[in-house]
Amino acid sequence: MVRLLSLFLLLTFTTTTFAQDGYWQQHLDYKIDVALDDKNNSLKGNVNIVYKNNSPETLNFIWFHIWPNAYKNDSTALFQQLRNDPTSEEDLTKITRGEIDGLNFKVDGKIAKTEPHSNPNYIDIIKVVLPKSLKPGESATISTDFLVKLPSYFSRSGFADGQYMATQWYPKPAVFDKKAGMSFHT
Repeated sequence: MVRLLSLFLLLTFTTTTFAQDGYWQQHLDYKIDVALDDKNNSLKGNVNIVYKNNSPETLNFIWFHIWPNAYKNDSTALFQQLRNDPTSEEDLTKITRGEIDGLNFKVDGKIAKTEPHSNPNYIDIIKVVLPKSLKPGESATISTDFLVKLPSYFSRSGFADGQYMATQWYPKPAVFDKKAGMSFHT
């Protein structure tokens, strides 16, 4: 009985200690269906994300990364970074561009509006405006189709010589936890 009581007190103390810290992070469950089209060097698919709001805030929007757009043109933040990096060996004049297209975000089956990032260099980040506020403790299912045109291989992604390396290829929510906060500043 004393051991059981000690274990109970230890668990209660541990739970209280973590709760006092106030740390929280969102919980996401993904279901992704995707196919590689090796003739067109593309990925076609759809994603369903169950997004649980573990924050103490009511959410009206969620920032999403759509990383393949970083390969879309010379003015993206990725291209600027590579051009300004003296250690980069990337030859940016000989690459095939890539991008993500065909996005049609829905939240719990309702069409969701999207807004671009305020900085035009960040075309790989969009705001998905929720049709209905997501209160603390609530979950929403976010879905979208997508079509990714892969770039020729550079900067850890793309295709070359019949081989593929696809990283960060699907739409995904930006980190939002106690440390990162709500706003997405770049």
